[in-house]
Amino acid sequence: MQTLIFLFSACWLMLCFIKLKFNLHMLQIEGYKNQKYIDWMSAHKDKIFTKNDRIYSIIMIINTLFFMLAATGAEERNLSPYAMAASLITSVFLIINTKKKDEAKKPLVMTNRAKRLILIAVSLTVVDFLILIGIIYFISGNIVRYFPLWSGILAIVYLFSAYYVLGANYIAVPIEKNINKKFYNQASDKIKEMKNITSIGITGSYGKTSTKFAAASILKEKYSVLNTPESYNTPMGISKIINSKLTDEYEIFIAELGATKIGDIDEVAALTNPKIGILTSIGPCHLETFKSIDNIMRTKYELIERLPDDGIAIFNYDNDYVKKLADKTFKEKICYGIKNIEDTDLFATDIKVGSTGSKFTLCIKDMGTVECETKLLGEHNILNILAGASVAKVLGLTLDEIARGISKIESVEHRLQLIDPGTGAIVIDDAFNSNPDGAKAALEVLDSFAERRKIIVTPGMVELGEVEEQENEKFGENIAITCDAVILIGKKRTEAIQRGLKKKAFNEDDLYVVNSLSEATEVLKTLTRAGDVVLFENDLPDTYNEH
Repeated sequence: MQTLIFLFSACWLMLCFIKLKFNLHMLQIEGYKNQKYIDWMSAHKDKIFTKNDRIYSIIMIINTLFFMLAATGAEERNLSPYAMAASLITSVFLIINTKKKDEAKKPLVMTNRAKRLILIAVSLTVVDFLILIGIIYFISGNIVRYFPLWSGILAIVYLFSAYYVLGANYIAVPIEKNINKKFYNQASDKIKEMKNITSIGITGSYGKTSTKFAAASILKEKYSVLNTPESYNTPMGISKIINSKLTDEYEIFIAELGATKIGDIDEVAALTNPKIGILTSIGPCHLETFKSIDNIMRTKYELIERLPDDGIAIFNYDNDYVKKLADKTFKEKICYGIKNIEDTDLFATDIKVGSTGSKFTLCIKDMGTVECETKLLGEHNILNILAGASVAKVLGLTLDEIARGISKIESVEHRLQLIDPGTGAIVIDDAFNSNPDGAKAALEVLDSFAERRKIIVTPGMVELGEVEEQENEKFGENIAITCDAVILIGKKRTEAIQRGLKKKAFNEDDLYVVNSLSEATEVLKTLTRAGDVVLFENDLPDTYNEH
């Protein structure tokens, strides 16, 4: 009997560990935010209580019920079959769950924080296991005889074990706060002591990353520049770069500042101590947490409020919300744009956007004009370049240096990145975090490929709050006008896009709705011909999977 108990206990703990690890992955994708993880759990009960988990728990409960009937009967019966059944059932489901492979686009990264959380979650699981054993022993005085009873109870505990991850995250809050505070203060003190560094902060609902790389490429024509990599824009991500990479050899530090709630920009701006602040755009991004555009405007303006008295604010004057903020500021400012050129200090004219890049004339007040050429696709990227050119003007680059820097700007990965896979078709990878303006710009780029069949693969746009349905429907209408074939990922998620397509009478024979990116790839294999252009517009994390 002891062997059976040991076998069950080991298999049960392993089952719990697999479930904990999956849920830790989801928590990591949700940025370790408890409320976002709770929202995900509420919306994905099928993943919290999977079919296999429910079957396992039900079988174990039935086994426990039969045991109780047998154990309370008048005649003394052999109860070992129930113990054997509990161990075997748990072993079988452990094998099934171990063999089950979930295709993760971005696998769980076992950072130090993730290791601490899984350790706490496992500890909570073991503590509950021991408490239950203790209670059984206290009541019956015989944990061996009543093994089938407590194994059934533990099967129910296993079913709800995803909540241990949530509990672990709550317990870890003070630990993480102390660790984060230490790294944050270290980075903040370091950059403030580096008097020769000019710090530049960039924020906006979208365009931050592209603007960061554009500005860095231009400024490198004159200065030694360090910018935060990829989309690093949180206090911890920026602190890590300052602590580990920023040295006296650099003259310029460029940081992208991200936010999902009021106060976030103030926190990262206080960390990076910027002298120049760029506000790229304001739109319905992260509306689920911001609740309103006014809150987004207030949050983004925190960067400008953090600038010193001799700091310079740079605004995208084409964006109506940013324009309002620019008009109210008393800081020294530079406004750039393409539409409102009479009111801007820096603008572009004679814009020619093609399928291999763009050309335009850069006009800078008090400096003159220069012809520019870039590999970047889409008119919205011209705006990102203008933001970079505005910083270059502030820091004293010549027109020739600016134009040379612009010609060297490379596409940012997953942002309208042109890829030739060698199959005769062309791929436009715009998989990163699509928004209404970005999606519209991506379709315009796709449309610029004249005489080619155009295919789009997309799950639609998310985190747009109350306007999400409306914007996705509009997106569907624009897709219908531009594309010859459409592959939508997620039947439920893309209902609004399907309505938009139907509204514009898109041919249903050219519409494919699949459950995952891997299924979309299989459809593409049969659909794509040489000469086609395929746009991948947005790619959602694994928390949005519908299968």
